[in-house]
Amino acid sequence: MADASDYSSRLLAYTDGKDPLAMQREMPALLAALIAGVDTSRLTTPPAPGKWSVGEILAHLAEDELTTTWRYRQMIENPGVALAGFDQDLWASLGNYRSWTPQDGLEMFRLLREANLRLLQRLTPEQWECYGNHAERGRMSVRTLAQHMAGHDRNHLDQIRRILGKS
Repeated sequence: MADASDYSSRLLAYTDGKDPLAMQREMPALLAALIAGVDTSRLTTPPAPGKWSVGEILAHLAEDELTTTWRYRQMIENPGVALAGFDQDLWASLGNYRSWTPQDGLEMFRLLREANLRLLQRLTPEQWECYGNHAERGRMSVRTLAQHMAGHDRNHLDQIRRILGKS
């Protein structure tokens, strides 16, 4: 993977001048529309050896949202908390992403995202500034993590569009 600061900068660029919560809110519907009517075998076939299929990307989005659920809450409850990174390829293997249906990955993502948005919409200005120290990205506030996640969404949305030839 590219340098962590380059990666974070690229993801934050997706949110430049945009409302990251609005971006996050629309993501499940954008994904649903993108895969609607696409044959399941096309969604579950990797585009190249060693690359994730659309279904595996959806499973990754769901599990990353699960991690983010915990991170938001830990940062608010314990400002300054250490935030571990995770090996996404190990998680894909342990979680057997290939066995997930694309619809299951999308549904889990949608439900976790809705829970996170309910939390974020209720935060005080002080809570938005609570932070954690990410092992790879350094100090991150709740606000920065919300922006990061909106950018992460767009990064994978573009990836899925390329795989499906819908760019």
